[in-house]
Amino acid sequence: MKILNTILRLAAQTLSYVFYPLFVPSYGMVLFCLSLSTVEGGSLPLASWLVCVGTTFVLTALIPLTAIMIRLRRGKITDLYITNPEQRTVPYLYATLGFSFWVYFMVAVLHAPVYINLVVLGATMALLGVMLINRWWKISAHLTAMGGLVGGVMSHYLMGNGGGIGLPVVLMVLALLLMYARIYLNAHTPLQVIAGFLLGLVLTLVPNCLLSYVV
Repeated sequence: MKILNTILRLAAQTLSYVFYPLFVPSYGMVLFCLSLSTVEGGSLPLASWLVCVGTTFVLTALIPLTAIMIRLRRGKITDLYITNPEQRTVPYLYATLGFSFWVYFMVAVLHAPVYINLVVLGATMALLGVMLINRWWKISAHLTAMGGLVGGVMSHYLMGNGGGIGLPVVLMVLALLLMYARIYLNAHTPLQVIAGFLLGLVLTLVPNCLLSYVV
């Protein structure tokens, strides 16, 4: 039993690290670049991959993580996950700044499709939502990010750019496993992880549902 608990804890911690909220936008950009390759019937040049994925990683992961690590080293926060809600405001402000530049990059520099821009904007709004909600209630940032990823992929399929249902199903299974992991680690309650997932999903998917209805 002890061995099983050790394995489950290790698996839960691994999932939490792999799907750390600030990494998820970069995963989404990788999927976006893969979809562009599929739609255009070829492979994107390496330079395009570096610009899309690299810029996304710098703005949505590297900048906020740098702020978190600095504050962690100075003792302003107690752990990487910032489990104390009172310590989250400043790191979230840095994350919001990075995400805001990400929106600008996607819209004004990359000139991404409208539905992708709506996903990016929705993810940024979800981050703001988590920051505000966490002042009163510890909603799951992990599941908010995962919900945004699922919503982004479903938006892609909604616009007729997807293939089979394999990827959405895989992501939903991963989301369920991540929910269990966060609950198993006593990081959140079931309601907090479900609320986080729905927040990310709604803000990235609903705008594109409305867009598909209009067009």
